[in-house]
Amino acid sequence: MIVDVALPLSLAFIMFSLGFGLTPADFGRVLTMPKAVATGVVMQIVAVPLTAFVLLQLFNLPPALAFGVMLLSFCPGGVTSNVLTKLGAGNVALSITLTAVVSLLSVVTVPLLVSWAASAFLEAEAPDINVTSIAIAMFAITVLPVLLGLGMRKLAAAKAEKLERVMSRVAVVLFAVIVFAAIGTNWVLITENFAHLGPFFVSMNILLLVVGVLVARVIGLSGADGICIAIEMGVQNAALGIAVAGLVANAAGITEYAVPSALYGIIMYLVTIPAIFILRRLFNPVSVPGRGMT
Repeated sequence: MIVDVALPLSLAFIMFSLGFGLTPADFGRVLTMPKAVATGVVMQIVAVPLTAFVLLQLFNLPPALAFGVMLLSFCPGGVTSNVLTKLGAGNVALSITLTAVVSLLSVVTVPLLVSWAASAFLEAEAPDINVTSIAIAMFAITVLPVLLGLGMRKLAAAKAEKLERVMSRVAVVLFAVIVFAAIGTNWVLITENFAHLGPFFVSMNILLLVVGVLVARVIGLSGADGICIAIEMGVQNAALGIAVAGLVANAAGITEYAVPSALYGIIMYLVTIPAIFILRRLFNPVSVPGRGMT
């Protein structure tokens, strides 16, 4: 019961902190840097799930875990992607915009893609997927908190910068709590499948980072934009993946479908943090100053 209440509330606060960290300029970048924003959105919504799907054809994962991998791949960038983008000398302003835009779009894209993935990977074992119900629930725990955060920032404009830092730190702590709670709840299942899931996620994370940088380079974006897009692809909102798994299963607690999101919530940092320093040296991006970090 505690988990069922704490999980959506924690995710809602994480999304509220995202909204509180946004300004009109973050959405204005859709018009001022359309090529970079459009590329980042397409790579996040299309290329990440496609990469996960292709890799699943090469790895022999149980259907429930394969479905959980796809759930994770449908999620937007993680709450710390902006921090990691700054660390990698990427375009922080672009990172903030992409996180916001893809998070808002996810209320439409995730339910539809989840319905397809359930049929493709679970087949006869697939639970009944109510796309509308999932969309409404996602709106309540993602879009609504973001909008409330935007409104609260306007009301607390004088103290916004200080409050933003505090909320960002709390959001990161809550994210860690959600991930570790999911791991603890499914510890036996994780240890039984780690030999498969571990190599799978390391491969997936590296591939996403490399593809993000290379695509950006091929179409003529700057090195800083490429680093940003790569990190947005490689660092997923695992907390949302865990929450969506619960919505799909319509069951109490943290379900089996949430295991991939929980495990990736740790692996993505172990891979991404050293990788961004390598990418930074290889592509020598010129860091673009950001307004701040969410």
